Amino acid sequence: MQKTLTFNTAGRGTDDITRDVDAVVRESGIEAGLAHVFIQHTSASLMICENADPDVRGDVERWLSATVRDGDPMYAHDMEGPDDMSGHIRSILTSMDLTVPVSDGRLNLGTWQGIYLYEHRSAPHTRRVVITVTRAG
Repeated sequence: MQKTLTFNTAGRGTDDITRDVDAVVRESGIEAGLAHVFIQHTSASLMICENADPDVRGDVERWLSATVRDGDPMYAHDMEGPDDMSGHIRSILTSMDLTVPVSDGRLNLGTWQGIYLYEHRSAPHTRRVVITVTRAG
């Protein structure tokens, strides 16, 4: 089963999409298998991260901001502004896809894990995420 979900971001930051992805898994009716989650963009990404303390995601953002600076003069690509190339680099450093096991018809994440859409651009964007659920065996 495959489904594409659309999310509107508020700009740079993380949005918890765990429930949305899990709803697709439950809708599939597959009891055991894999859920592949893929974002169709090059300046936003996906990550599995701590879901209890938002400071973890804040620390990730602070580290990325210090490591991959907006408007760095070394970047040649800046067609859409100073956060354009940094957004591309951030998505490469994080990930554009995830694979999560499915057990008992649900995502088999750890206790403190959540799936996050990570917007790397400053302005709000509409992002598409494709979820493909496959049966084991």
